[in-house]
Amino acid sequence: MLAKQLSIFLENKSGRLTEVTECLGQNGINLSAMSIADNSDFGILRCIVSEPERACSILKENHFAVKLTDVIGFVCPNTSGSLAVVLKKLSEEGVFIEYMYSFANGDVAHVVIRPSDLEQCERILADMKVELMAASDLYKL
Repeated sequence: MLAKQLSIFLENKSGRLTEVTECLGQNGINLSAMSIADNSDFGILRCIVSEPERACSILKENHFAVKLTDVIGFVCPNTSGSLAVVLKKLSEEGVFIEYMYSFANGDVAHVVIRPSDLEQCERILADMKVELMAASDLYKL
């Protein structure tokens, strides 16, 4: 089950992350999950939001460089080694994980991945009986 993720390119300067979160908040868009990766010149804010298409339009209107990307969300037990089992199987099947972020909440962990092959990844996860998250569920975490 594919979900849409925002990838927002930000200059590495004070206040840019605040500007994004204020822009989203002022428009009633909730952030469910996010990850920031950076280098010396810019950062990439990847986030799951309540209304990804609308958020993308609003951010573009406010002069942010943003794109929508398909990702897969799934749930696994919040126990030692459970994520490793899933990642090992994907690796054995030739699925490369471009990036991933996750968070645990009680007995479960919610994981967002960007695999090299979305369809193959979904099939493998379904065959493994991994609980895939519907986009609508991911958007409202």
